[in-house]
Amino acid sequence: MPGTADIRAFHAQRVAEFRANGGKLSAPFDDISLLVLTTIGAKSGRAQCTPVTYSTDGERLIIVAANGGAPTNPGWYHNLVAHPDVTVEVGAATFQARATVVMEPEHTRLFNLHAAHRPNFIEFQRQTTRQLPVIVLERTG
Repeated sequence: MPGTADIRAFHAQRVAEFRANGGKLSAPFDDISLLVLTTIGAKSGRAQCTPVTYSTDGERLIIVAANGGAPTNPGWYHNLVAHPDVTVEVGAATFQARATVVMEPEHTRLFNLHAAHRPNFIEFQRQTTRQLPVIVLERTG
């Protein structure tokens, strides 16, 4: 598994490309529904930007804290739990949103909805004993 510095560099490159191209990435990421999630660090208090795949449920955006099936949640998940008011970039649009971790029965429904578009999330769930958190992002203001 790549180190933290490698992952941060990879994410920074994707965010820069996303912003430079109006919310689009080049192959092999060009067919992925991707947003840039800006959270406030739970410990650092600094803004942190992460590219995250998403699906939709009506006007709500759905993201899953898969962390590639790792045994721990990704850092951005801990950040949004501590500070649920986030900034979301989708395409050329940027807006404020409120992040809510969903519980059952909505968790299963939204996970299945997300996995229908991104089947690799089923494999991510199989790779770990933790339940992958499902988060709803709802536009505020």
